[in-house]
Amino acid sequence: QVQLVESGGGLVHPGGSLRLSCAVSGNINSFISMGWYRQAPGKERELVARIFNDGHTNYADSVKGRFTISRDGPKNTVYLQMDSLKPEDTAVYYCNAAAYRHWWGQGTQVTVSS
Repeated sequence: QVQLVESGGGLVHPGGSLRLSCAVSGNINSFISMGWYRQAPGKERELVARIFNDGHTNYADSVKGRFTISRDGPKNTVYLQMDSLKPEDTAVYYCNAAAYRHWWGQGTQVTVSS
């Protein structure tokens, strides 16, 4: 049973930084990709960033240049470094693992407010 556990969310001022972590119970190299999604109140869940097994990454236009996704294979952990945070980044952030199906974490709240 694959389990994804996010951590690192919280309250931060605009312009601040946070690093989210996603600990995976399985071998992350067995997945096609690992990603971070977010869902703000009243909005649909959207892709934030994704990293593939070959290291290729893609990002939502709204976070390019501010967020960085990375993975640590031996630790089976995926990270999302978020810099220059804006109020519109406020959302619940979900970790995702993709193979023949998708797995999701429980989510971690990120609030950007002064």
